[in-house]
Amino acid sequence: MKLPPKEKILEAYSAIADGRIEMHENSAEVFSSDRSKTYLVEWNGNQFASSDPATYWQSYPGYPVIAVLLKMGKLPFEEEKVSSMAGIPWKKLNDAHKRDYAAAAAEAMQDIPEKEEILAMAERGNEELAKLDLILKRKLKK
Repeated sequence: MKLPPKEKILEAYSAIADGRIEMHENSAEVFSSDRSKTYLVEWNGNQFASSDPATYWQSYPGYPVIAVLLKMGKLPFEEEKVSSMAGIPWKKLNDAHKRDYAAAAAEAMQDIPEKEEILAMAERGNEELAKLDLILKRKLKK
């Protein structure tokens, strides 16, 4: 599996902090930071498909897939720590920084009180993501 830019886990934390994930039995809806888009994430065992551009076109787990993995308990994180990441306008930041995710994340995190702890947690989360046996698909067979 191709790994995402390491900053994508931070976007997933914000999705959780904002309550932008609706979990169902084998699927979830994840809303974009400005709520203009809804991404469908589906899974069957270790196979995941998502309508977000990163997963669909770039073949790495985008933040909606990562957010679902966090909610499923497959990646470590502390929900109370990420609560300070609510309301970050990721779409606006990513657009402003022309998809330079590191620059967007640096701006997003500048005023976060537990920034260092969250970044350390994200590092651990990315290490665990690399160990997961995930298969990404464009569509899951029904």
